[in-house]
Amino acid sequence: MVAIVAIVVAGIVVLLGRDDSPSVTSADGSGAVVRADSHRLTDPPQSRAQFVEFLDFECEACAAVHPLIEELRASYGDQVTFVVRYFPMPGHVNGERAARAVEAAAHQGRFEQMYQRMFSTQSQWGEREEPADGVFRTFAADLGLDMAGFDESYHAPATIERVRADVADGLSLGVQGTPTFFLDGMRLQPTSYDDLVAAIEERLSDA
Repeated sequence: MVAIVAIVVAGIVVLLGRDDSPSVTSADGSGAVVRADSHRLTDPPQSRAQFVEFLDFECEACAAVHPLIEELRASYGDQVTFVVRYFPMPGHVNGERAARAVEAAAHQGRFEQMYQRMFSTQSQWGEREEPADGVFRTFAADLGLDMAGFDESYHAPATIERVRADVADGLSLGVQGTPTFFLDGMRLQPTSYDDLVAAIEERLSDA
């Protein structure tokens, strides 16, 4: 059992240093790391730092790193604002669809619940050629969402534009793959979980 755990942790560490999907072209560098409408998983009243992840719910590396992000939140959520930005990658049939489902859930105050559901179920719908609209609708029903409202939000042009606005910011910031992390506006390039911890600790000590 110890050996199995060590192998899994080693695999996650490798994924931290890797971009999951083919590169996309960056833009002019004018993007914002965080905007007023960006989704915050934690928002402590006296936040001392801001940790931002550009992610793709269909990205296997993002799913593998997700437990580590949860560990960071547990350790630093009372001091650090954790922010999620959408960045569905080209070639992922359901990446943007998943982001739209999460955004539609956010319209009913259930952002985090759908965000968690996407990662816990990724193996069921990710890396497939078939659209998973029906699967995501099932998730919404499981969460007790108003389904008429969910359907309207899921298909609304404004929801698609909201997701693509995050992508546009990412491209302008030079994001080329997922997951990509920023800490107080500076891009991190960790190769291990300890690198993330060290970056946050250093920032908190300077704050």
